[in-house]
Amino acid sequence: MRLKKLTDNIYYDPHQPEVDRPMLAYLKGSRMSLAIDAGYSDNHVNDFYEHLNQSGLKKPDFTAITHWHYDHTFGMHQIQGASIACCRTNEFLRKEQQKAVDLQYIDKLKTADPCFKREYHNKQSLNIVLSDIEFREEIILNLGGLTAKIFQTVSPHSEDAVCIYVPEEKVLFLGDSTSEDFFNGGYMDHRKLKQLIMMIEDTNCEFCVLSHTEPLKKGELLEYLYGILQS
Repeated sequence: MRLKKLTDNIYYDPHQPEVDRPMLAYLKGSRMSLAIDAGYSDNHVNDFYEHLNQSGLKKPDFTAITHWHYDHTFGMHQIQGASIACCRTNEFLRKEQQKAVDLQYIDKLKTADPCFKREYHNKQSLNIVLSDIEFREEIILNLGGLTAKIFQTVSPHSEDAVCIYVPEEKVLFLGDSTSEDFFNGGYMDHRKLKQLIMMIEDTNCEFCVLSHTEPLKKGELLEYLYGILQS
Protein backbone atom coordinates (compact mmCIF):
# COMPACT_ATOMS: atom_id res chain seq x y z
CA MET A 1 0.00 0.00 0.00
CA ARG A 2 1.31 3.43 -0.92
CA LEU A 3 1.23 6.33 1.51
CA LYS A 4 -1.30 9.11 1.05
CA LYS A 5 0.10 12.44 -0.09
CA LEU A 6 -1.05 15.54 1.80
CA THR A 7 1.25 18.13 0.15
CA ASP A 8 4.24 18.06 -2.19
CA ASN A 9 6.55 16.97 0.64
CA ILE A 10 4.28 15.45 3.29
CA TYR A 11 2.93 11.91 3.23
CA TYR A 12 1.02 9.84 5.77
CA ASP A 13 0.03 6.29 6.57
CA PRO A 14 -3.63 6.54 7.68
CA HIS A 15 -4.82 5.56 11.14
CA GLN A 16 -6.21 2.03 11.51
CA PRO A 17 -9.25 2.16 13.81
CA GLU A 18 -9.66 -1.62 14.02
CA VAL A 19 -6.51 -1.80 16.18
CA ASP A 20 -6.37 1.92 17.08
CA ARG A 21 -3.06 2.39 15.27
CA PRO A 22 -2.39 6.13 14.90
CA MET A 23 -1.50 7.85 11.67
CA LEU A 24 2.25 7.92 10.97
CA ALA A 25 3.54 10.79 8.84
CA TYR A 26 6.63 11.44 6.72
CA LEU A 27 8.23 14.78 5.90
CA LYS A 28 10.54 14.68 2.88
CA GLY A 29 13.23 17.35 2.79
CA SER A 30 15.92 17.66 0.13
CA ARG A 31 18.60 16.52 2.61
CA MET A 32 16.82 14.63 5.40
CA SER A 33 13.46 13.13 6.27
CA LEU A 34 11.39 13.06 9.45
CA ALA A 35 8.72 10.60 10.55
CA ILE A 36 6.09 11.59 13.07
CA ASP A 37 5.50 9.04 15.84
CA ALA A 38 7.11 5.66 16.36
CA GLY A 39 4.09 3.43 16.15
CA TYR A 40 2.22 0.94 18.29
CA SER A 41 4.65 -1.97 17.87
CA ASP A 42 7.49 -3.31 15.76
CA ASN A 43 4.86 -4.68 13.36
CA HIS A 44 3.39 -1.19 12.97
CA VAL A 45 6.83 0.25 12.19
CA ASN A 46 7.61 -2.55 9.73
CA ASP A 47 4.30 -1.99 7.93
CA PHE A 48 5.00 1.76 7.74
CA TYR A 49 8.47 1.18 6.30
CA GLU A 50 7.09 -1.23 3.73
CA HIS A 51 4.59 1.44 2.67
CA LEU A 52 7.46 3.94 2.44
CA ASN A 53 9.31 1.56 0.15
CA GLN A 54 6.22 1.04 -2.02
CA SER A 55 5.93 4.83 -2.29
CA GLY A 56 9.57 5.21 -3.37
CA LEU A 57 10.63 6.85 -0.10
CA LYS A 58 13.64 6.02 2.05
CA LYS A 59 13.47 5.25 5.75
CA PRO A 60 13.45 8.37 7.94
CA ASP A 61 16.56 10.02 9.34
CA PHE A 62 14.61 11.18 12.40
CA THR A 63 11.37 10.29 14.16
CA ALA A 64 9.58 12.83 16.37
CA ILE A 65 7.29 11.66 19.17
CA THR A 66 4.04 13.52 19.91
CA HIS A 67 3.47 12.01 23.40
CA TRP A 68 4.25 8.96 25.51
CA HIS A 69 1.13 6.80 25.04
CA TYR A 70 1.93 3.27 23.95
CA ASP A 71 0.30 3.44 20.52
CA HIS A 72 2.77 6.22 19.64
CA THR A 73 5.97 4.95 21.31
CA PHE A 74 6.10 1.18 21.82
CA GLY A 75 7.52 0.72 18.31
CA MET A 76 10.43 3.09 18.96
CA HIS A 77 12.96 0.27 19.40
CA GLN A 78 12.32 -0.71 15.77
CA ILE A 79 12.78 2.64 14.03
CA GLN A 80 15.54 3.67 11.63
CA GLY A 81 17.55 6.79 12.49
CA ALA A 82 17.35 8.92 15.64
CA SER A 83 14.24 9.47 17.74
CA ILE A 84 13.32 12.86 19.20
CA ALA A 85 11.10 13.44 22.24
CA CYS A 86 10.62 16.08 24.89
CA CYS A 87 12.04 15.48 28.35
CA ARG A 88 8.57 14.92 29.83
CA THR A 89 7.87 12.11 27.36
CA ASN A 90 11.04 10.32 28.43
CA GLU A 91 10.02 10.71 32.07
CA PHE A 92 6.78 8.86 31.35
CA LEU A 93 8.60 6.21 29.31
CA ARG A 94 10.99 5.56 32.19
CA LYS A 95 7.97 4.78 34.35
CA GLU A 96 6.67 2.43 31.66
CA GLN A 97 10.05 0.68 31.57
CA GLN A 98 9.84 0.13 35.32
CA LYS A 99 6.33 -1.31 35.01
CA ALA A 100 7.45 -3.60 32.18
CA VAL A 101 9.98 -5.27 34.49
CA ASP A 102 6.92 -7.13 35.73
CA LEU A 103 6.40 -9.66 32.95
CA GLN A 104 2.67 -9.61 33.69
CA TYR A 105 2.42 -5.94 32.72
CA ILE A 106 1.79 -6.79 29.06
CA ASP A 107 -1.08 -9.05 30.13
CA LYS A 108 -2.55 -6.23 32.21
CA LEU A 109 -2.48 -3.96 29.16
CA LYS A 110 -4.09 -6.65 27.02
CA THR A 111 -6.87 -7.06 29.58
CA ALA A 112 -7.46 -3.31 29.87
CA ASP A 113 -7.42 -2.50 26.14
CA PRO A 114 -8.91 -4.79 23.46
CA CYS A 115 -6.99 -2.91 20.75
CA PHE A 116 -3.72 -3.51 22.57
CA LYS A 117 -4.61 -7.19 22.82
CA ARG A 118 -5.14 -7.37 19.05
CA GLU A 119 -1.87 -5.55 18.30
CA TYR A 120 0.13 -7.74 20.73
CA HIS A 121 -1.80 -11.00 20.41
CA ASN A 122 1.34 -13.03 19.63
CA LYS A 123 3.77 -11.21 21.94
CA GLN A 124 4.63 -11.85 25.58
CA SER A 125 7.12 -9.05 26.29
CA LEU A 126 7.63 -5.34 25.71
CA ASN A 127 10.69 -3.45 24.49
CA ILE A 128 10.27 0.13 25.73
CA VAL A 129 13.06 2.59 24.95
CA LEU A 130 13.73 6.29 25.49
CA SER A 131 14.39 8.74 22.68
CA ASP A 132 17.90 9.30 21.31
CA ILE A 133 17.49 13.08 21.37
CA GLU A 134 15.71 14.90 24.19
CA PHE A 135 14.61 18.53 24.12
CA ARG A 136 12.88 21.08 26.30
CA GLU A 137 10.25 23.42 24.91
CA GLU A 138 11.33 23.41 21.24
CA ILE A 139 13.71 22.00 18.66
CA ILE A 140 13.87 22.98 14.99
CA LEU A 141 15.07 20.71 12.17
CA ASN A 142 16.13 22.01 8.75
CA LEU A 143 15.42 19.04 6.51
CA GLY A 144 16.43 20.87 3.34
CA GLY A 145 13.82 23.23 1.96
CA LEU A 146 11.50 22.02 4.69
CA THR A 147 11.46 23.11 8.33
CA ALA A 148 10.07 21.04 11.20
CA LYS A 149 9.36 23.08 14.31
CA ILE A 150 8.87 20.53 17.10
CA PHE A 151 7.47 22.10 20.26
CA GLN A 152 5.73 21.34 23.53
CA THR A 153 2.20 22.63 24.01
CA VAL A 154 -0.54 22.69 26.62
CA SER A 155 -3.04 19.90 26.00
CA PRO A 156 -6.00 18.29 27.78
CA HIS A 157 -4.83 14.87 26.57
CA SER A 158 -1.36 14.50 28.12
CA GLU A 159 1.21 16.50 30.05
CA ASP A 160 3.92 15.93 27.43
CA ALA A 161 2.04 16.92 24.26
CA VAL A 162 4.27 17.88 21.33
CA CYS A 163 3.21 19.41 18.00
CA ILE A 164 5.15 19.66 14.73
CA TYR A 165 4.68 22.68 12.49
CA VAL A 166 5.88 22.78 8.88
CA PRO A 167 5.64 26.44 7.78
CA GLU A 168 6.56 25.86 4.12
CA GLU A 169 3.61 23.48 3.70
CA LYS A 170 1.33 25.23 6.24
CA VAL A 171 0.71 21.96 8.08
CA LEU A 172 0.37 21.50 11.84
CA PHE A 173 0.63 18.01 13.35
CA LEU A 174 -1.23 17.81 16.67
CA GLY A 175 -0.95 14.15 17.67
CA ASP A 176 -3.75 13.40 20.14
CA SER A 177 -3.48 16.80 21.82
CA THR A 178 -7.11 17.82 21.19
CA SER A 179 -8.54 14.72 22.90
CA GLU A 180 -9.61 14.16 26.47
CA ASP A 181 -7.39 12.51 29.10
CA PHE A 182 -8.15 8.80 28.81
CA PHE A 183 -5.89 8.03 31.78
CA ASN A 184 -8.02 10.29 33.97
CA GLY A 185 -11.49 8.95 33.31
CA GLY A 186 -11.85 10.73 29.97
CA TYR A 187 -11.69 14.16 31.62
CA MET A 188 -11.69 17.14 29.24
CA ASP A 189 -9.94 20.14 30.78
CA HIS A 190 -11.59 23.11 29.07
CA ARG A 191 -8.95 25.54 30.31
CA LYS A 192 -6.19 23.55 28.63
CA LEU A 193 -8.31 23.10 25.51
CA LYS A 194 -8.79 26.88 25.27
CA GLN A 195 -5.01 27.37 25.43
CA LEU A 196 -4.52 24.77 22.72
CA ILE A 197 -7.16 26.45 20.54
CA MET A 198 -5.34 29.77 20.92
CA MET A 199 -2.11 28.15 19.72
CA ILE A 200 -3.87 26.65 16.69
CA GLU A 201 -5.50 29.98 15.85
CA ASP A 202 -2.13 31.75 16.04
CA THR A 203 -0.45 29.20 13.75
CA ASN A 204 -0.39 30.00 10.03
CA CYS A 205 -1.54 26.59 8.82
CA GLU A 206 -3.96 25.26 6.24
CA PHE A 207 -4.12 21.65 7.43
CA CYS A 208 -4.31 20.29 10.98
CA VAL A 209 -3.35 16.63 11.29
CA LEU A 210 -4.62 14.53 14.20
CA SER A 211 -3.40 11.00 14.83
CA HIS A 212 -6.69 9.12 14.72
CA THR A 213 -8.59 10.74 11.87
CA GLU A 214 -8.02 12.10 8.38
CA PRO A 215 -6.33 15.53 8.00
CA LEU A 216 -8.65 18.48 8.56
CA LYS A 217 -8.71 22.05 7.33
CA LYS A 218 -7.86 24.48 10.13
CA GLY A 219 -11.36 25.95 10.15
CA GLU A 220 -12.97 22.52 10.37
CA LEU A 221 -10.93 21.58 13.42
CA LEU A 222 -11.52 24.89 15.19
CA GLU A 223 -15.27 24.60 14.62
CA TYR A 224 -15.20 21.12 16.16
CA LEU A 225 -13.13 22.24 19.16
CA TYR A 226 -15.34 25.26 19.86
CA GLY A 227 -18.27 22.85 19.83
CA ILE A 228 -16.61 20.85 22.61
CA LEU A 229 -16.16 24.00 24.69
CA GLN A 230 -19.85 24.80 24.33
CA SER A 231 -21.07 21.30 25.20
